[in-house]
Amino acid sequence: MALFIAERIRKREFGKAIPPTDKAALIAGARICLTETIAGQGLPKGTRLLKAYATTKQGPRRILYLLVVAEGDLFVLLYRNKQDEVGANMGPKNTAFNAVLAKHLDLLREDIAADRIEEIMPDPTTEPDAQTD
Repeated sequence: MALFIAERIRKREFGKAIPPTDKAALIAGARICLTETIAGQGLPKGTRLLKAYATTKQGPRRILYLLVVAEGDLFVLLYRNKQDEVGANMGPKNTAFNAVLAKHLDLLREDIAADRIEEIMPDPTTEPDAQTD
C-alpha cells in the first residue's frame, strides 16, 4: 500500500507543502481498518471512498481518501477542519461536499495523466518511529 496526493489537490488543501504535523496525520489516518467507507458519485471503477478522523494541534480534521481496491493504494482527496462546511459533513447528502469531491476527482484524473502525483512517505529525520513497508 502506498499513499499519494495529486499536486493540485496538495496545493488546494495545504499550499506549497504539507506541514509535518498534517503529513503525520495523513499517514496515521491511512490505516484502512480505522476508516469508514462512504458513498460518492463519479468514482472511478474499482475504487472506494474512505473517511478518516484525525486530531492535530490545530484541532480535529477529516480526511477523505480514494482507495484503489486492486492495488490497495490510497490517494488523498480532502483534508479539512471539522468546522469547515465540507469537513463537518463528508457525505453524499452534503451538496458542498459533492461539489468539492467532483472537482477533486477531476484534478486527480488530470494530475495522474500528467504524472503530477506525489508519494507521501514518513520523514525519518522528523519521524524516528515511522515504519515503512
